[in-house]
Amino acid sequence: MTDTTGWKNNAQDRKFIASFSGGKDSVLALYKASQVGQAIGLIVMLEEEGKRSRSHGMPPELIQAQADSIGLPVFTAAASWTDYENVFMHLLEEAKQLGAEVLVTGDLDMPAHGCWHDKVTKNAGLQLGMPLWEMNHREAVDEFINLGFVTILVTVNLSLGMTEEDLGRVLTPEYVKELESRNIDPCGEGGEFHTTVIDGPLFQQPIAVRKCSIIRDGDYAFLPLELD
Repeated sequence: MTDTTGWKNNAQDRKFIASFSGGKDSVLALYKASQVGQAIGLIVMLEEEGKRSRSHGMPPELIQAQADSIGLPVFTAAASWTDYENVFMHLLEEAKQLGAEVLVTGDLDMPAHGCWHDKVTKNAGLQLGMPLWEMNHREAVDEFINLGFVTILVTVNLSLGMTEEDLGRVLTPEYVKELESRNIDPCGEGGEFHTTVIDGPLFQQPIAVRKCSIIRDGDYAFLPLELD
């Protein structure tokens, strides 16, 4: 049976590696874990070609700029969905050799049973830390904004109430209220949108980006960002 008792606070007084997408949830989880534990690096999985991150489609140079501003090294590798778990496990083992005791993720709604991260951390001999687990979605996004983080919407699902006009917008209290009035989860936990964080208390300096042309693919629209 899965032991979830420490999921929210396993980073306490421990060294950890953080699963990092560059979006708001992974950044907030990293921030909260860093208040009580010691981060030693960020894990970022790339698509097979190595040109974009697997989770949010971000270019490696933008992820590196975030990591440099945060002051942490990046543990990264390219993988297909077929070999994703094996490659991820290799990165966990590499981090463990460097002192990591915990994997921190930004999941809010991870099920208590059948949790993939729980399985791989146990296989690697690590603990699982999820500071945002079971957190109220509105409270999570409010805390993120009130801490001073700045994040831009870069992906929207057009079939879930989002529009291309949402791309490039910054999460603010007013925008969160607007999203809720449109019956959209303010955290985007239903897959409505993804974000890229460009500033906040973890960052030594803001990430200067320029917005490129919108790309459309079926139900999705993407706003690529490049370093300015």
